[in-house]
Amino acid sequence: MSSAPQTLPGRTADARVRKRYAAERRFRLAGLFAVGLSAAFLAFLLFTMAWKGLSGFTNFEASVPLDFVGSDLTLDPASLRGPEARDLVASADLESVLTQAASAAYGDEASELFGTAAVRSLGRQLVADPDLLNRRATLWLPVGSAIDVAAKHDSDAASERLVDRLEAKDALRRTINTDFLSESDATDPSAVGVWGALKGSFLTIVVTILLAFPVGVLAAVYLEEFAARNRWTDAIEVSINNLAAVPSIIFGLLGLAVFLNFMHLPRSAPLVGGLTLALMTMPVIVIAGRNAIKSVPPSIRDAALGVGASKMQVVFHHVLPLALPGILTGTIIGMARALGETAPLLMIGMRAFIAAPPSGVTEPATVLPVQIFLWSDEVNRGFVEKTSAAIIVLLVFMLLMNGLAIYLRNRFERRW
Repeated sequence: MSSAPQTLPGRTADARVRKRYAAERRFRLAGLFAVGLSAAFLAFLLFTMAWKGLSGFTNFEASVPLDFVGSDLTLDPASLRGPEARDLVASADLESVLTQAASAAYGDEASELFGTAAVRSLGRQLVADPDLLNRRATLWLPVGSAIDVAAKHDSDAASERLVDRLEAKDALRRTINTDFLSESDATDPSAVGVWGALKGSFLTIVVTILLAFPVGVLAAVYLEEFAARNRWTDAIEVSINNLAAVPSIIFGLLGLAVFLNFMHLPRSAPLVGGLTLALMTMPVIVIAGRNAIKSVPPSIRDAALGVGASKMQVVFHHVLPLALPGILTGTIIGMARALGETAPLLMIGMRAFIAAPPSGVTEPATVLPVQIFLWSDEVNRGFVEKTSAAIIVLLVFMLLMNGLAIYLRNRFERRW
């Protein structure tokens, strides 16, 4: 029995179905393309940073014979065993001793073989073993920036000749640059470190969290649970939404005007940086907090009120704990933005040259994004790999901070 021919409405319906399926396939392909393109850009960024920055965590050392007895040093080994050993070594002319020893061992071209990092390393070795002053010793010391760049990349002919001479004498080796993670800023690329900027970032973000999180959460709770619905609360809501979209440099100008010019707080301090970033982060936390509180089912509130709980108990004993994971999500977004900010911190003076890490929130400091910005503006080629290495440190620091926040969010998450 032959089937009846398909009617016109049936053919039209089939065409629409095929068209809909084709549109869905195109949408899936577009989504896969977008995800693949994003992953490709991310992989390119990570590869570029690793290729340029991993060498910043290593440096080259050269061996040099030193005869302290025949040098002009007036240091006494007994004095280096006292509490003022570091000050005495810092005031000694170790740079001249290294210059003379390098020139005597490798020729006049080696007068620039060592820099600030070598002087610092030699001082530490003298403090650790004062008896070096009584004998001739061959020590391994970090080379200067020009020689380090020549050993890792192409450089000028004089530096390349010196590198070839050192390699021929087996007097050059590559080691891990531990000072990069334990020292602060310096004028010599071979002696710079990120510890001062890393500590400044940590202190700044701690001040930001301690101020922005409780104030933002309480503001969200009040606006969502207690505030009356009138024109004033509507104006506040609009203002908060607008503040979340304000460029960060505007908050820097606000911090400059209020915290420095009016309140006369210490310039370039983590305290001022944290206050400025807290102003910038707070609207994001308020918006995320209100959305998280709204997502709590009304049945939770009704059940708590039904057993005799007060309005305050309902909010702080039931609603807020259930909304906390969503609030922490907004906090993570705000803190990630604050960690990478540079413009507002430049406005409050956190771009100064800081050679020592801060010991408190009121001492001068800088932060990793600003440190990266300053190094990227240097003309010395030695700062190129240090800039990329500092970016790697910043990414790792952000991952650790965000990982901790995500753990806390998952720890307090509840399902209903």
